[in-house]
Amino acid sequence: MTDIIIRPLAGAEEMKQAEDLQRVVWPGSETDIVPAHLLLTIASSGGLVLGALADDRLIGYVMGFLGTDEESPDRVAMARLKHCSHQVGVHPESRGQGLAFQLKRAQREALIRQGIRLATWTYDPLLSVNAYLNLHRLGAVCRSYKREVYGDMRDGLNRGLPSDRFQVDWWVTSNRVEARVKGSRPPLDLAHYLSAGAQKLNSAGLADDDLPRPGDKVEEPSSKLVLVEIPPDFFEVRRLDMGLASEWRTLTRSIFEGAFEAGYVATDFVYLKGEKYPRSYYVLSSGESTLG
Repeated sequence: MTDIIIRPLAGAEEMKQAEDLQRVVWPGSETDIVPAHLLLTIASSGGLVLGALADDRLIGYVMGFLGTDEESPDRVAMARLKHCSHQVGVHPESRGQGLAFQLKRAQREALIRQGIRLATWTYDPLLSVNAYLNLHRLGAVCRSYKREVYGDMRDGLNRGLPSDRFQVDWWVTSNRVEARVKGSRPPLDLAHYLSAGAQKLNSAGLADDDLPRPGDKVEEPSSKLVLVEIPPDFFEVRRLDMGLASEWRTLTRSIFEGAFEAGYVATDFVYLKGEKYPRSYYVLSSGESTLG
């Protein structure tokens, strides 16, 4: 097996490789590519551009830059400094090996060396793989649902649906993140949460085409722990039925916005892959510390 090295990218040629990798990961829209000259500027100005290389071939990368936290805007910028993690991408031929997790772990270590405590980024809340990585494995939390963050997106992965996003907070020096990244905290599954009194706010049903469809009933949250179900493979839903994908976007937008407004925080994600038909659930918590 080829050894994979994760390190900072440097120089125009390596940034050009990162530019080319984006075209493979997010195909179909040249205008959405972050160009090599901007990657160079980010890397040389306090940001991070890290690459995963196998035999000097770039197979994954993560990129972000310095910014300021939106809370307490009256405070000076130095007191609100954070890292804006903008992209993490893995070549399709190298997926399924945990490479995105390794890239984010390397990013965390670099941020700690810089003295930065907080990193934020956005992702589509209907993507189970991303949710599992961000909340379950990395220990990020989310309390913010943002509508149409990027307007009409043109790349092949996002075209045709509102670009709604979760914005997650990743407190890289917290005990919570330390435990998740190191795997020292035993993972909780659906049975654990149900036994603790978690309330299912919605449920999915299957039609003849085996695609998950939103249920007719959505409950108002009344427990300290609530579960929100999403499709286990939203890309497949989009590919086969864009109208159904739009239904899921509309339904979950309403559920998440209401829950966050009521003070809930997305703190974990459960993916039941052992069943004939996989199921995916967000875990939202209320009335507890989410940063420890």
